[in-house]
Amino acid sequence: MDTGAEALPDDIEALKALLIAERHTVLIARVALLEAEALAAIAQAQVADAHAIIEDLKLRIAKARQDKWGQSSERHRQLLDQLEMQLEDVVTTATEDELAAEIAVAKASAAGVPVVPFTRKKPTRAPLSADLPRHRVVVPAPESCPCCHGAELRKIGETITESREVVPRQWIVVQTVREKFICKACETITQPPAPFHPIPRASAGPNLLAMVLFNKFGLHQPLNRQSETYAAEGMSISVSTLADYVGHGAVLLRDLVDLIEAHILAGERIHHDDTTVPVMAAGKTVTGRIWASVRDDRPFGGTDPPAVCYYYTRDRTGAHPQRQLARYAGILQADAYSGYDALYAAGRKPGPILEAACWAHARRPFFKEARLSRTPLAVDIVTRMDAIFAAERVIWGRNASERLALRQVHVAPLVAELEQFLRQQYGRLSRKGDLAKAINYMLSRWGSFARFVSDGRICMTNNAAERRVRTVAVGRRNWTFCGSDRGGNRAAAMYTLIQTCRLNDVDPHAWLRDVIAQISDHPQTRLHELLPWEWKARQQRPEAIAQAA
Repeated sequence: MDTGAEALPDDIEALKALLIAERHTVLIARVALLEAEALAAIAQAQVADAHAIIEDLKLRIAKARQDKWGQSSERHRQLLDQLEMQLEDVVTTATEDELAAEIAVAKASAAGVPVVPFTRKKPTRAPLSADLPRHRVVVPAPESCPCCHGAELRKIGETITESREVVPRQWIVVQTVREKFICKACETITQPPAPFHPIPRASAGPNLLAMVLFNKFGLHQPLNRQSETYAAEGMSISVSTLADYVGHGAVLLRDLVDLIEAHILAGERIHHDDTTVPVMAAGKTVTGRIWASVRDDRPFGGTDPPAVCYYYTRDRTGAHPQRQLARYAGILQADAYSGYDALYAAGRKPGPILEAACWAHARRPFFKEARLSRTPLAVDIVTRMDAIFAAERVIWGRNASERLALRQVHVAPLVAELEQFLRQQYGRLSRKGDLAKAINYMLSRWGSFARFVSDGRICMTNNAAERRVRTVAVGRRNWTFCGSDRGGNRAAAMYTLIQTCRLNDVDPHAWLRDVIAQISDHPQTRLHELLPWEWKARQQRPEAIAQAA
């Protein structure tokens, strides 16, 4: 058998030269392989980075359209959630590929291959909040100069790199001590009275109670998940104990819910809407409703604080909104649900309610037809409506009289032209078509749709209420259903407090902590001072800021 040995030279020096040449060939092949691997890793990282940028842009565009033009339906929110999950996945992948490319480039560089490294173009990182406490970790200085080995080093400056870090939550036991004293003269025993405790004879302080309430109704974390989280931190609190905390908290804060409702019903204009909520009942799940009444005067320059009040009902009969708005008289912005019709009746007590229809609700079927079927008529109608919306955005926040004057000049002609156009087109369409139904929906209620043109207080849409019921839709994914009708009522009350805080740019968690700690000692005649907007104003006073510092 030929082993190839006869092809090798007999001279030792020649054998060495042949071995060196062979090793050189192998080294060149290895370097080429490393270079190819590095270039492939860089290319893969570039592709992943491009996908991350694309998904980020898609999400930004979708959110911008949602804010300006889009539907506030749960289906559209699910699309945004899906985009956020896709973005999360591709950014994670891009980071992994970037690190893999760095490793490949490092290997190639070690072998002498000049490969240009790849760096992702990440968005500029915002500076970390100045309010966060700083913990300095000083890297030990060298004991001697690395150049001349001199021992005398003088500090001339420092370089600081800041990174986020978290300290695990600390659970403590607060011991409230009431010392007893005896009088030497008469031997009478005295002791200070017990301070207020949010839950009598219970082991939950205001901070803990506020955290449980906020996690459940503000962050939509069911009590069983909270119990598991606390157990992992070394604090065992059963679900039944947490539920007891929630019940006490709801009772403590009930009067504030009534004050918020009274504030809303005193407004000149109210937004109203509802959404579904599954409820457990007798071994099955029924579909209940969460309603939202919103007062927000900011669009027409009002100075009264915004607020929202939620209501729970077992069904969607018209008796519910009629009961919720029984004490109200003014402008009602809502959809065309027939349950509202009795509120618009002439001679109603305590006063008339004027219907203001929602243009965003009316626009959706036209937008759907324009997007899916590209029907020229639907596209034309959406374009005309969008021109009205564009004119309206310019006057947001102006007072009612200014809005009315500008509407008469810039908006009223567009509305009149749209009405004439819709009536012309409606006569040419089959009454069974989707476009004809959408046009008839508007024309049959045209007085309500056009009312905003003659009243500067009215908005074009009912988006203020639709945004508020969205919090229920977000929570449904976590807690799935309410345990009972009482649970629905309790959730509505807590949503009222937390969402009203958010409407007023108040931290709900901080508000709950402070209010729970003092509400029982607060005079009932001054209970309004604890409402979110009053609490915020008090916190912003110089003496409150100085005390917090």
